[in-house]
Amino acid sequence: MLPEINKVKFQLLDVEGVLSFEYDTERLSDVGGLQGLKEWLLRRQSAFMDGAEETALEKPKGILLLGVQGGGKSLSAKAVAGLWGLPLLRLDFALLFNKYIGETEKNLRQALQLADLMAPCVLWVDEIEKSLPQQGNDEGVSQRLLGSFITWLAERSAPVFIVATANDASQLPAELLRKGRLDEIFFVDLPDQAVRETIFQIHLQKRDLDPAEFDLGVLSQLSEGFSGAEIEQAIVASLYRAAAVNQVLDDEHLQDELASTYPLSVTMKEKITAQRLWAQDRAAPAVWPPTHLFYSICV
Repeated sequence: MLPEINKVKFQLLDVEGVLSFEYDTERLSDVGGLQGLKEWLLRRQSAFMDGAEETALEKPKGILLLGVQGGGKSLSAKAVAGLWGLPLLRLDFALLFNKYIGETEKNLRQALQLADLMAPCVLWVDEIEKSLPQQGNDEGVSQRLLGSFITWLAERSAPVFIVATANDASQLPAELLRKGRLDEIFFVDLPDQAVRETIFQIHLQKRDLDPAEFDLGVLSQLSEGFSGAEIEQAIVASLYRAAAVNQVLDDEHLQDELASTYPLSVTMKEKITAQRLWAQDRAAPAVWPPTHLFYSICV
């Protein structure tokens, strides 16, 4: 009944439009790979949920997930809430902006106060680099938002766990990246072959298909350089491909779809290479032990 209670509590607070309540969370098992991130979360679960004030431990503050688009960052944010059994709130900075002076900052303060009222909870800030850029031509609004957000991060006492996601770390302000603002920065790279096989299995099962009827080893090889989201979309497109000729989905449909798809690792090769170079000595790998991809500048 806990999800329903949280839903009613959210509605009573009348926060629609400032924050969004994400009703659908995920299980950690639905996230392929990312063992380093999963183990980190499991080690800190009791400290966040059971009252770290009774020990020498500090309550976890949150994490920043950087990496390739479609790599599982948003899914991981949902999985944190699902793992810990907490309500998941999503903060969209774009909805905070107002043409009247001071109203944007007021909207942020109100949103953060409401997150405190919903505590304990997980607050998901998606694509935070677009909301809090290093430089902004908005008469200082972005800088004031950053200042308010940083102050709240430092001073809040309510158990609100932050999961911020970003695709381009180079656009993030240094104030947010400094140690102590959040507990850890994770880099989410493209999945290796073993993880791709797991991702195929997860998404086939979600569509009531038996993974045993497919050659997952071959499919995982053919999908080198694909993100988790791209693998899922390849399955979706293959289902349409099979339905168009009144056939049941099989390996041939999937292989044809993979062969005709150019993943981001190809179309955005230079950008992904730059992301990996930035993360090598600035972020912890979400996959542990880290794959060769994390340390390679080649796709």
